[in-house]
Amino acid sequence: MVKTRLSQSLPCPAVTALYRCFLEDTVALAKSLNGVEIAVMCPESDRDELAQFLGSGMLVVAQKGEGLAAGLISVFSHFTGPVPQSVVAFNSDSPHLSPSVLNSAFETLARCDVVVGPTHDGGYYLVGAKAAYPALFEDDGMGTRSAFDRLLARAQVLELSTCLTEPFYDIDVADDLIRLARELELAPAKAPRTALWFAEWANAVSELRHRSGELG
Repeated sequence: MVKTRLSQSLPCPAVTALYRCFLEDTVALAKSLNGVEIAVMCPESDRDELAQFLGSGMLVVAQKGEGLAAGLISVFSHFTGPVPQSVVAFNSDSPHLSPSVLNSAFETLARCDVVVGPTHDGGYYLVGAKAAYPALFEDDGMGTRSAFDRLLARAQVLELSTCLTEPFYDIDVADDLIRLARELELAPAKAPRTALWFAEWANAVSELRHRSGELG
């Protein structure tokens, strides 16, 4: 089950194919950075399937616990240690993110304990740190409009300095997908596999646009 809110607007095969494109474009985005080690963190039940899909060159690590908050806790507990190391976790729902944003997040960690990338809907698409702070993600409320505010409030309680990257949007609902379609029509190289998905499922996307009131 992936992108369940989009499944209300598109055929299930289309949503599954879309998420596969998101994953491929997101991995390609990460690989475009210089001097960065890349890994995918996922639930234990998905590890083998994702490892097969992404190929032998990609490290896929099973998280401890269930849910997105557990995934973030696992990222920083797994990849940080006694020697400080900048770790940036970002979602697979923003394949069109500019590499400069990720580079900026790593650079920002030189002066802040935590870096966060807020989304326009009240969540966040990115979080980075040089150490593990499990309490930062407890009772996280991810997927809600208060996730970003909760994260900042917990960082303040933990007395962690926080910096922000630029606000962005991820793909959760039909309106997000329509916005992405417009963006990739102008610049398909931002997420080439996802751009091809829009071409393959053009009829379904066109119907979605009409239902949302966009006729152009």
